[in-house]
Amino acid sequence: MALRDRLPGHFFSTRGWGLLGAGALSLLAAQIMGRRDLLALAVLLLVLPVLALAGTRVLKPRFQVYREFSPSPVETSARTTVRLAVARTGAGAGHAIMEEHLPARFGESPVFRFPARAAAAGTSRYEYHLRSPRRGQFLIGPVTAEFSDPFGLSFHRHAIDDGDLLTVTPAAVELPETGLAGARGHDGVTPTRARANPSDDDVMTREYRHGDPLRRVHWAATARHGSLMVRQEESVTTPEATVILDQRLSAYPHGVFGHSALSPGGHSGNGEGDGHDLLTCDAFEWAVTAAMSIGAHLAERNYSLRFLDTAGAPAFRNSPSAPDPEAEAYTGTAGLQSIAESLAAIQLSGPHHPHHHTQQHRDRAPQPRPREAAAGAPQVFDDALMDKLSAHRLRGPVLAILGSLSPAEARALSPAAGFGANAFALLVMDHAQDSGEMPEVLEALRLGGWRAVAVTARSSLPDAWAAFDQADPAMSAAADVRRGVGGRP
Repeated sequence: MALRDRLPGHFFSTRGWGLLGAGALSLLAAQIMGRRDLLALAVLLLVLPVLALAGTRVLKPRFQVYREFSPSPVETSARTTVRLAVARTGAGAGHAIMEEHLPARFGESPVFRFPARAAAAGTSRYEYHLRSPRRGQFLIGPVTAEFSDPFGLSFHRHAIDDGDLLTVTPAAVELPETGLAGARGHDGVTPTRARANPSDDDVMTREYRHGDPLRRVHWAATARHGSLMVRQEESVTTPEATVILDQRLSAYPHGVFGHSALSPGGHSGNGEGDGHDLLTCDAFEWAVTAAMSIGAHLAERNYSLRFLDTAGAPAFRNSPSAPDPEAEAYTGTAGLQSIAESLAAIQLSGPHHPHHHTQQHRDRAPQPRPREAAAGAPQVFDDALMDKLSAHRLRGPVLAILGSLSPAEARALSPAAGFGANAFALLVMDHAQDSGEMPEVLEALRLGGWRAVAVTARSSLPDAWAAFDQADPAMSAAADVRRGVGGRP
């Protein structure tokens, strides 16, 4: 498009170039023959196309564009329908050729004529379909239109809107039923009884209400307060699950690549006009799908969810697609939708450790931003994370979706298992990674009470999830999942 705009043939039509050529010949003849009438004709023929060119650029027709995605956001590999409504808001008439600019990944941009044959009330409506195999945020549009002057001497193409963002979320994989959820009722809630002691009387009692059975009267509290007091009913709480998502660039050392998505500022960095590259890799994409699938699996069972990173901060703080970057708690259908949108453009962050790379991988990996590199490695699995987990001690399972861990990092994370009713860890390794430290890492986690399973980007997520449902957390059968040879991708 940009190259086409620079071509001289795009400024004038064939008729315009013909008038310019005739004007040049008339000017030459007037000079040779000394005829003033030829000079006047030459001036007229030369000025008309120039005035037409100026008119198409100064007197731009005004339009209003409305763009709707259905559904929005859309899951990866699912089809979304784009509906366009274009209406002229200023004076003017005539026809125009319009084109909806699309990122290169979506294929050829649709071209349509304005007004449409079935235009109603001055508004032309158009419809087309999009499908993306990768998650992210993509700029759809703007609509560009090519206009001509009334005499057809000049053409001009310009954008008539700014475009809209299409959010593509990771699709959840259906996970098998397991015993990982722990004890809960058929309605998904967990009954909890606080144990009373002398200091708990005021908390465990309330004033007598008409209809309360006398067997629930708390006589000690009644004597202390001077009014009839009864014991509180057994409380019912919604089970909670905490998901720790590892987003450290240093934890995914092999196969780092970028795929196109839109940056927060909407600037293009790949020359295709559809955004910058998300810093990701196959292992991290597997982790993102796991986070989405586990979240959906637990949300369907009425769990409230908390998402944290390895430093104890909200997991989606650095995601440009997050509706609320500082949120860490999610409940219900709206919460699950927020999680999906937050995962749409999440990417690896933090300093990169070059010693994890071979030279080939180092050449392929995008370099971290200078601000991130200067900040140094964040403190992970330290007191900040432990404090977050202890605030919700034993209210439900803790699930960690991790990249590559060193034995020291595994030992630091190991005590966190004590804060959950159950603790499960998925370690997503790269195919090319040296697994020499893996037995030590798994052993450190399992000694702390984690059920730990190592997988690769080729492993089947349902099989990895089912591998947790073992009586012995240290069963070696889980190692078969890590190889992922026969598993579904």
